[in-house]
Amino acid sequence: MELNNPENILNLLFSYNPWWQSGVMQKEFNKPMRRFAYYEAMNTIDREDIRRSVILCGARRTGKTTIMYQAISKLLERNVAPKNILFISFDHPLLKLCTIDKVMEIYKSNISSDESVYCFFDEIQYASDWNSWLKILYDTNPQIKIMATGSASPVFSDKITESGLGRWTIIHVPTLSFYEYCELLNIKVPDLPKDLKPTRMYLKSQQEQTEIFNKLSMLQVHFIRYLQVGGFPELALSSDDLYAQRVLREDIVDKALKRDLPTIYGIRNIGDIEKIFLYLCYTSSNIINVQTLSKELDGVSRNTVEKYIGYLESANLIYISPMVNVGTKQLLKAQNKIYIADAAMRNAVLMRDDITNNPDELGIIAETAVYKHIKSFYYDAAAKIGYYRGGNKGNEIDIVVQSDRFPPIMIEVKYRDQAKISESDAIVELAGQNYANLVITKRANDFGEYSYGAKKIYRIPAPAFLYMLGFVESQKNKNK
Repeated sequence: MELNNPENILNLLFSYNPWWQSGVMQKEFNKPMRRFAYYEAMNTIDREDIRRSVILCGARRTGKTTIMYQAISKLLERNVAPKNILFISFDHPLLKLCTIDKVMEIYKSNISSDESVYCFFDEIQYASDWNSWLKILYDTNPQIKIMATGSASPVFSDKITESGLGRWTIIHVPTLSFYEYCELLNIKVPDLPKDLKPTRMYLKSQQEQTEIFNKLSMLQVHFIRYLQVGGFPELALSSDDLYAQRVLREDIVDKALKRDLPTIYGIRNIGDIEKIFLYLCYTSSNIINVQTLSKELDGVSRNTVEKYIGYLESANLIYISPMVNVGTKQLLKAQNKIYIADAAMRNAVLMRDDITNNPDELGIIAETAVYKHIKSFYYDAAAKIGYYRGGNKGNEIDIVVQSDRFPPIMIEVKYRDQAKISESDAIVELAGQNYANLVITKRANDFGEYSYGAKKIYRIPAPAFLYMLGFVESQKNKNK
């Protein structure tokens, strides 16, 4: 018996696409909160002047499939014919036996032969020769529009370079920002100025600054939970934080390490990549010496360590922060910093369910959260994001954002009750007159402009800073 016969495929398609019969999206699939990535995806799909298909990349359970369901719901609201909208997940065992071409042939023969169709392909990396078939679909069907999801960003980048250059836009779907987390949990902040920007707070009067930070001070308690449970939508809504951590560890991290990466890259020794990820969890936010890591993990070569770190980045489990130059200072020998992609991943893997009384742990995960937000917030600005180490005493600046469009933004995370900065610190030594020199603090009342001679630094509490970043992004999407 042939499992992937047309009848079985057709039955599966009807199961995946209930709107073919009902005409509407099932309520439980159409979540009310729209992620920032949703607006970018819809903006790309809707454009008529520049035709692009979309690939949503991100870790498991970040909401990629939900974004596709929301897009489908929007199309149904626009009166697109229900049968002209196709959704399939190639994670299903039956579809792993098929090519995209065979599925599309069955769909066109039995459901809709229209040229103007919308195709939503979930977990596209499991489809055989997906990049070649998508190129063919794009080139031979000028009216087709495609949105797909996947879990390995560089894999998609490589494939697109090979066969889809100019046809695809990759949109990264990180875990929830702190702003999105507050929106999801219906945490209401009093009205804020529409022109709010964290790098321009110094331009506001002292009274305005105080009013803004007083409004944002209520976020302090919510920020601690955000650091503990992370930005995975389903887990953030859970009333059982310990269970949420267990799900994160077993259903997100373990499946990525033991299933997704071995399948995509043909990894045979799963234990090695597990050990490397565990090591990175312990050392998150630190500069990583690959040679040292290799020696500490007996039997794992330096080449394997470098390769597997690249795989972990591709699976959206870590961020790699390179060293960047600031001013005319000579760079030291460059080594990368590593951040776990979501602070709660680290908590779950290390089984640390309560970090509130550990200042060192709080500092590490707060810096991790800030880096993630900066990496996500500036994704469309062609910015280079890394760290700096140098100056008179080899001091470090945690995060530096560089772009041709604006002066460098330097950020130091001092998530401590006493956030001390001295004139000898690199962020002060290299501070320019653009005031984009930020110290991210812990206490709600630790904010404002501080002078160090002629140099000026602006201090912002971490919850307020991260919420502001999301608020700025939300203003861009108001009219979309």
